[in-house]
Formats: sequence, C-alpha cells, structure tokens
Amino acid sequence: MEMLKDMLIVLGRIATIYPLLLGVTLFMGRRSVGELPVFDYIIILSLGSVIGADIADPSIHHLPTAFAIVAIGVLQKTVSYLLIKNRRFGKWITFEPIIVVKSGQFIHTNLKKARYSIDNILQMLREEQIFDISGVDMAVLEPNGTLSVMKKLEKTTVTLEDLKLKRQDSGLSYAIIKEGRMQTITLEKLNLSQQWLEKQLVQHGVPLDQVFFASLNDQMKLNITIYDKEIPIPPLYH
Repeated sequence: MEMLKDMLIVLGRIATIYPLLLGVTLFMGRRSVGELPVFDYIIILSLGSVIGADIADPSIHHLPTAFAIVAIGVLQKTVSYLLIKNRRFGKWITFEPIIVVKSGQFIHTNLKKARYSIDNILQMLREEQIFDISGVDMAVLEPNGTLSVMKKLEKTTVTLEDLKLKRQDSGLSYAIIKEGRMQTITLEKLNLSQQWLEKQLVQHGVPLDQVFFASLNDQMKLNITIYDKEIPIPPLYH
C-alpha cells in the first residue's frame, strides 16, 4: 500500500513538474536550449539534478523543488541580461573565442591554451567537409565548443561545374607528422619512406623536432606547421 502511495506521488510530481519546467525553459529563451555556453550548461545540470531528485524520492518536499526551479530560471535570465549589459562580466563566466588555425597553419599555443589536440581539430574540420587544412583561412573555436571555419578565397568562389573543369585532386590531405613524430603507418599506406620525408624536411629547412604538424595532399604538396611560429592573428572577441 505504501509503495502504491509513493508511485502515485511520483506520477503527481511528473504531472506538475514538467509543465513548470517547460514554462521556465521558455522563459529563459532560445539561448538556454541551443549550443550551450558554460553557464547555461551548469544551469541545465542543476535543473536536471533538482528535478531528478524530486521525482525519484517521494520523501523530498515538492514545493521547495518548484521554488528552486523558478529561482534557477530567474538566475539564468538575470545572468543573460548582465552578459548583454556588461562585457567584462561576460568574460568572467565564459570562454573567449580562440583562433586555432590561421592561413592553413595550426596555432600551437592556442591549441595548448584551449586543451584541444590536433586530432580534435581535424575531426571538427572534417565535420565541416574540410579534409585539407591548407584550404582553411581561419578556424575559430567558439565559447560553446563549436568550430567556425572560413575557407581561403580560392576555395570558396566558383565551382568546377561553373568553369566546366575536372577536379585535379580529391581535396584530401594526410597527417604524416604530429607533434614532431612521423606517422609511419600513414607513410606506409602512401608508399612513402621515412627517408623521403626527411629529405622533404631538409628541402624546407625544418628539423623534424620543430614540426608541430605536417600534412601531404594528393599533389604531394607538404603543409607544415612549426612549433611557436609567429603568425599574425587579428584580435577576436565575442
């Protein structure tokens, strides 16, 4: 009998708490349900914890839970307002956008600062249908963790169909050096030797231990990012 009573309490809480949660979420606005910035992510976690505890444990008082949900919604709305009114406040509670690729080159120091690996960024570029980093003019890691990419002008103008030309390459490139280490398996798949790559590096005047990243495209063209190379980066703020 006691178990049946608890089950009815849980059903009653579900019936009341979810309409309240829906109303609070609509009140908070689009920003809370899109790609989540840091503070909004914390808000969503808090709401989930409060609601989960209330529904699963009939011994918890229901009214304070409802008050907590409304209070969290008001907090989020207040912070959103302050973010618009005070830029300095926004810098305190979220990340700044950070440039991780410029002119086809990785910005090693910014990758380290953001704690993203080469593979993380390459995956995000592939999700944007970009398989050769040399075609990227700028890639920006946004505060919500997404990657915004601007291709080089020659990669974004007219199409081959417009010019009635056949494509000369597949647009793919292959990572053959990562953080000063040759990717021997990749080289073997490309039927290339380590000695060949060493000669290429000599021709470019770059020692292997100074190479942060190097890729090779279908035209056998190397694209090399050197550790701590000075690349002009424009200021970028959200």
